[in-house]
Amino acid sequence: VQLVESGGGLVQAGGSLGLSCVASGNFYMVRNMGWYRQTPGRQRELVATIHRNYTRTYSDSVSGRFTIDRDNGKNAVYLQMNNLKPEDTGVYYCLAKVTGAYYPHPTDDYWGQGTQVTVSS
Repeated sequence: VQLVESGGGLVQAGGSLGLSCVASGNFYMVRNMGWYRQTPGRQRELVATIHRNYTRTYSDSVSGRFTIDRDNGKNAVYLQMNNLKPEDTGVYYCLAKVTGAYYPHPTDDYWGQGTQVTVSS
């Protein structure tokens, strides 16, 4: 299973950016998907998650500014980031919980390679 991320970049505070992540490979189903971010000296933190049934959760710091969405047919997850702040700067990682194609169909976590988001003040 591979997760390939795209998007990110440099933006001024108050601006917007979008991230995409697509899962590919031989598997049965992609279950929960989500976005995490990491800054130097800090642990990777949850940004947002979305279940296969489109139930969404957001961290308090991004609620109302970020929107997570997915396309089950494309095994893709998206993150639209609006009203960005300098504290949103970091490397953003996509996470997917993927159920294997073969018995006993284990569900494992897979991570994208990370994409840099930099918000200037």
